[in-house]
Amino acid sequence: MAQQRSPEFAPHDAPLREDVRRLGTLVGNMLAEQVAPAFLDEVERVRTAAIARRHEGAPLALLAELLTGVETAHAEALARAFATYFQAVNIAERVHRIRRRRDYQREDRAPQPESLLDALGSLKEQGVGAGELLEWLARLRVEPVFTAHPTEAMRRSLLEKEQAIVRALIDNFDPSRTPQERKEDDDRIFMALSSAWQTAEASPVRPSVQDEHHHVGFYLANPIYRIVPALYESLDDALQQVYGVAVALPRVLSFATWVGGDMDGNPNVGADTIAASLSTQRAHVLEHYIADIAGLARLLSQTEGRVGVDDSLARRLADYRERFPEAAAQVRPRHADMPYRAFLAVVQARLQATHDDDHPEAYASPQDLLADLQLIAESLIDHRGLHAGAYAVQRLVWRVRSFGFHLARLDVRQDSRVHDDALAALLGEADWPERDEVARATALQPYASGERAFAESDDAGAQSLKAVFATLRDARKRYGSDAVGLYIISMARSAADVLAVLALARHGGLVADADRVPLDVTPLFETVDDLANAPETLRALFGDAVYRAHLEQRGGRQWVMLGYSDSGKDGGTLASRWGLQRAQVELLEVANAAGVRLSFFHGRGGSASRGGARIAPALMSSPRGSVAGVLRVTEQGEVIHRKYGIRALALRNLEQTVGAVLRASLRPREQDERETAWRERMSELAAISRTSYRAFIDREGFIEYFRSATPIDVIERMTLGSRPSRRRSMRGVQDLRAIPWVFAWTQCRSIITGWYGLGTALEQGAAAFGEEALVEMARDWPFFANMLDDVEMVLAKSDLDIAEAFSRLAGDLHEPFFALIREEFERTTRWVLRLKGAEDLLRDAPKLAVSIRLRNPYIDPMSLLQVDLLRRWRAGGSEDDALLRALVACVNGVSQGLQNTG
Repeated sequence: MAQQRSPEFAPHDAPLREDVRRLGTLVGNMLAEQVAPAFLDEVERVRTAAIARRHEGAPLALLAELLTGVETAHAEALARAFATYFQAVNIAERVHRIRRRRDYQREDRAPQPESLLDALGSLKEQGVGAGELLEWLARLRVEPVFTAHPTEAMRRSLLEKEQAIVRALIDNFDPSRTPQERKEDDDRIFMALSSAWQTAEASPVRPSVQDEHHHVGFYLANPIYRIVPALYESLDDALQQVYGVAVALPRVLSFATWVGGDMDGNPNVGADTIAASLSTQRAHVLEHYIADIAGLARLLSQTEGRVGVDDSLARRLADYRERFPEAAAQVRPRHADMPYRAFLAVVQARLQATHDDDHPEAYASPQDLLADLQLIAESLIDHRGLHAGAYAVQRLVWRVRSFGFHLARLDVRQDSRVHDDALAALLGEADWPERDEVARATALQPYASGERAFAESDDAGAQSLKAVFATLRDARKRYGSDAVGLYIISMARSAADVLAVLALARHGGLVADADRVPLDVTPLFETVDDLANAPETLRALFGDAVYRAHLEQRGGRQWVMLGYSDSGKDGGTLASRWGLQRAQVELLEVANAAGVRLSFFHGRGGSASRGGARIAPALMSSPRGSVAGVLRVTEQGEVIHRKYGIRALALRNLEQTVGAVLRASLRPREQDERETAWRERMSELAAISRTSYRAFIDREGFIEYFRSATPIDVIERMTLGSRPSRRRSMRGVQDLRAIPWVFAWTQCRSIITGWYGLGTALEQGAAAFGEEALVEMARDWPFFANMLDDVEMVLAKSDLDIAEAFSRLAGDLHEPFFALIREEFERTTRWVLRLKGAEDLLRDAPKLAVSIRLRNPYIDPMSLLQVDLLRRWRAGGSEDDALLRALVACVNGVSQGLQNTG
């Protein structure tokens, strides 16, 4: 392979280099203590050989020789050792992001790029006035959605150890710390590293839905819950600095989850998990409010005679003493002259009672709690208490407005084919799924409108769906309308698929006032063909009188979910990206013509192959009008941990997101008259790319090659999540879920899911349109430029020499398939560099280049170790559990090193 430079740190990144060195030393000391000094020496020999390969061009065989035939338990220890180094580098980089943020805030210079201050300043420079901005703020709706795809579900105990290391590194930001204090910091880090080494990375038991809920709940109820008020304070501060206005801010942020509600292909999810998830979330958020109220009571010790309180608060306290005697009994006699503390004691008792829906002293809704908190805040402000507690009360107000009594809205998802099977039973028509879509829509209209009702059926599928909708009905009554999110239809292909949900919802009793179904039914368009046909599907839906009546009752807004994962698996990265871009343009045209407000829900994954991208470039390259103040996007796998695992980074991520939505909404990129020609060319490029990609994955023997040349068989055995990795017995690529598909190709280091077919398209496109035409598109069209940036990153993370070692596991299939992979890889790399005018990958992304180079000496050994272990495991019939554990350690380590799974 070509020689690579050593990591070159920019001057302002010197502290990062020091943290990497410091953590690396501590990891080495830990390995020497926990395993043996000789083991550390071996790790260093392997690392040195990996560096020699990268920087001096040493043959891969020299490194592979050190990792061949290693005893199983020792191989697992080696994999874990290198993975521990990755974790150290990952932590150091995250902490450095916090350090850089503080540098910007401390120094008197331009605001940090993509901060709220930067976003509002940019908008003002573009002519956005305060009135226009405030009008858009009132419409703003940002809702990250945490999904049940835990490809990197780190144990909570390990998350807590990581946070201990983060805190120790942040403490060292203080230059006044003494040598003794710094030694104590190192001791804390060493303890966390040592105890983590003695802890298994994952349970040997596949997680239940409830386990997945606890994993996602860690982020929602800890870092995110804590930083939400800071986001509003940051927005308020930016408004005052840039525009000089101080206003009461609207709610712009909420959260949702799929955990417990994603039934698609998961027999473990249903009515019971929906009920359990909502109940657990309610309990979590109430306990957080109760703790916050206790903290406010300690703070607000104002006494009568020293300061007054509003009459309205005094009357409310007197009223509560009379109406809620059990709660009032919690007020201590010695606090009788402390009106705020006394009032908060009653509030706290009422929150405790709210755990029980039938308790007479429970809060009926979060609005009632907000009213009590507002009384306290207003009274404090009226009596010189702005800086004596009002800000603390306002922080809790923002939390209650954001999380309600439900913490996060619960989406529900099911496959359209499951609905059809239930309808076949309810209607007594076995051939229902095969009927024409127009005939099915016509037949469903009276059931969707409520004119007719289904007869009862003892069919298990029909009964299961009835129970789901009955549970959603009960959830709305118990937790409020905000607790239930979207109902998403996987593999939606017609208006009949949407009407089916309305009909089934009525069968389950999900009917509210005015005989309406209180549900936002959301079709999910996933494959390239489904995306192309989506406009016609929506046109038929908007032309259906029954559905239009339902839509009017839902405020005239239609949600559409776009599937980045399956479209990429189906057609390759270029066809997928262009299909998604084009679908948004055409769907908006259909909605505008019908007078419907259309909002998109982006089903992005963690990797570039599944739509993962930096949020600001992604939104600014979106079609004009597609954002319109709304961003709903999935967060899953390692992305959740990377974005939300540390409070300061969670805040930074949310600030970037809100700022990007504002910029893309108020001042989207300007119309370019050249775009008509660009879009025509892109349609041709996408078609060429898809043809090339499909020719590869449809080639005879591909499935056997895929299962031999990647560790997919290991991934299928890993206890990653509650959902099976396949939809059904695997007849082809279409039956494998997108996450393990991308995960497997990432592990073998070819990552074809992120680039295959693009090189052929660019080469043929240059011949047809001229190379300069493509250079112009890459330079001036944000959509194309952003796509090339993402592909360039994937190419930089790929390693074709290591991929070849995996490919040789396929025996006779290696030569015909890998020759195509290498040829297309080289073609794609060559054309990406030509269009960007660069000699090396990542020339314009030096930080990312350094990050990748930092990890390579640790990733490469684990990949080669994995190849050898795979060969041995398969030779033994894939039955050796010790070898499987070692393989899983390799898979986990490579995932952490590449910072991408599925």
